[in-house]
Amino acid sequence: MKVSILIPVYNEYPVLPLVLQRIFSAPLPEGCSKEVIVIDDGSTDGTSELLEQYRSMGLAMVHNSVVNFGKGAALRIGIERATGDVILVQDGDLEYHPKDYLKLLSPIARNEAEVVYGSRFLGHAKGIKLANLIANKLLTLAANLLYRAQITDEATAYKAFRADILKSVKLRCMRFEFCPEITAKLRRLGHTIYEVPISYNPRGILEGKKIRWHDGVSALWTLVRYRFAPRVSLVRSVASRPCKAPRSAEPNAWS
Repeated sequence: MKVSILIPVYNEYPVLPLVLQRIFSAPLPEGCSKEVIVIDDGSTDGTSELLEQYRSMGLAMVHNSVVNFGKGAALRIGIERATGDVILVQDGDLEYHPKDYLKLLSPIARNEAEVVYGSRFLGHAKGIKLANLIANKLLTLAANLLYRAQITDEATAYKAFRADILKSVKLRCMRFEFCPEITAKLRRLGHTIYEVPISYNPRGILEGKKIRWHDGVSALWTLVRYRFAPRVSLVRSVASRPCKAPRSAEPNAWS
């Protein structure tokens, strides 16, 4: 099984070498290989030049955007370029540790799950600011009420998907709406979300954290709007899908 690790980055020069070192050395389930895809979203702090070194050494595939479009846009680019059987999302900072890859990928490797979220609240989530904790709980509650998601951490950045399923979903996200959009659409299409506990090391705005309060409002609106969107609008047209056909949704998919 080949795992495509997507890393959207924007101005992460101070910590990116350590992040990549952890990714390169992270254990995977037996029989798995990895490809590392870094999407540089218009960085201006030297990140682009740093990534060129990794690209020239053949350690990672790198895409450079000329301007900062947003995390969602970067992930959409990465999804199109991923060639693995599984796609895993990794932030370009030190909040999430690649040592948890085994937990995220093992249920998929064992054919026990198609979509896996790493839950900070099933693991060791210490030091989260109260405002961020409340926002996370509200978004998770909304996902559970609107979509019967039965999850504990909707906004987690650690998500792994069978590639054919992720590539079959029509995404429109530009900034941080990726998490609520993919959660909403996967549930509307009948896919079950499997959770595993992960570790988490929160950082603050002064340390480079980029999400703001208005992104939380946007995330909540995203969950609401896709609850009532036509189901046919959630999937990519046959002509635009990758060659690998996605597995049909579960028989009990609900709209």
